[in-house]
Order: sequence, then structure tokens, then C-alpha cells
Amino acid sequence: MPYAGDVDVKAAYEALTASPNTVLVDVRTRAEWNFVGVPDLRALGKEVVFTEWQGFPAGSPVPDFVATLSAELERKGLDKTVQIYFLCRSGARSLNAAIAMTQAGYGSCFNIADGFEGPLDGTGHRGSAGGWKACGLPWIQS
Repeated sequence: MPYAGDVDVKAAYEALTASPNTVLVDVRTRAEWNFVGVPDLRALGKEVVFTEWQGFPAGSPVPDFVATLSAELERKGLDKTVQIYFLCRSGARSLNAAIAMTQAGYGSCFNIADGFEGPLDGTGHRGSAGGWKACGLPWIQS
């Protein structure tokens, strides 16, 4: 497998709670962070790392994603053995980010499968059928 695997949001939150050497990386766009909300890890004494996988509004990949995230992790004193949990809206961009960071030598990169908003529900909306928000995990909105 080209990365450590998929986990659901509750398993990711439990891992973030259990170990000081786990990191949550939100790879959504700045627009999503500002308008949809972000995970809140303050109760765990942690901060989410925000690094866009794709730029907005074009949707094109950020060419220096790996270098940017690697530098941020290093700045926090974390090496390539850190467990990283990647989050996006629904699990697609975070999967690609987990693969990219694994290829860069990080050994424990997990994709949070349902992401922050989860899959579409029967009415075509996100946020109620799964994901960080729908599972009742802590989040905030600006």
C-alpha cells in the first residue's frame, strides 16, 4: 500500500488523543477553512497543521506541498516517524497527500476516509452522513 491506510474520523481523533506524536494535517483550501470550519484540537493541547493540497479557486495542485509540510513539521520538532492524519472535505485530497508524504519518506501517513464533511447524503448535501462534523468531533468556525 502506498500509505499507512484509511481510518475513520473517530479512530483518528482517538489516535490524536492517545499520543503526543500524532499530527492532524488539514489539506483543504483556505476558503474551506474560513467558510466551512476547522477541527478544534485545543482540548488536546494540539494545533491543526493547515497546508493546502490544491489551490483555490483553480483547483490545481500546490507544487511545493511536500516541501511546505515537511518544513512545518520540522519546525515543530517532528521527524519522519511522526504519525500524520490527513483530512480534507471527503477523503480524496487527503488520500493523495498521504501518498505524497509517504513517498517523501514519512512512514505513518493515514487518510481520514470521510474527511471533515463526509459523503453526500440522500439530498446531495455534506455534513450529515459522516465525517468530522457529523460525528460530533470538536470544530470551530470563523
